[in-house]
Amino acid sequence: MKRSHSLGELQLAIMRILWQQGEATVAEVHSLLLEERGLAPTTVATMLVKMEKKGVVVHRSEGRKFVYHPTVSEEQVRRSMVDELTERVFEGNATALVAHLVTEQEIDTDELERLKQLIRQHEENEER
Repeated sequence: MKRSHSLGELQLAIMRILWQQGEATVAEVHSLLLEERGLAPTTVATMLVKMEKKGVVVHRSEGRKFVYHPTVSEEQVRRSMVDELTERVFEGNATALVAHLVTEQEIDTDELERLKQLIRQHEENEER
């Protein structure tokens, strides 16, 4: 069974910092989110504790500071969340998800060509 890495909006913002930085203290995460989110340091600390309980981050102590780093990759989280979305909203139908994205989102010519290329590559791999 696949492990779910479903994260909320703030958790994703924190994970993006950790993925980019490799590791960070609560203070460092807070300072990077402050302008965008205006959060208290305690909110960031509480969220990191919750994320550690979920198993998506771990910490090590450096004096009195906790230094957090991710235990899952961005790709693992993305895959898990898209799988969950597909299952919950589209009853497991990936075609319905893609159809929704293509018809409901604004897709420029370059993006559309990239999608076609991905489909061709997938078809070629299936033929092998």
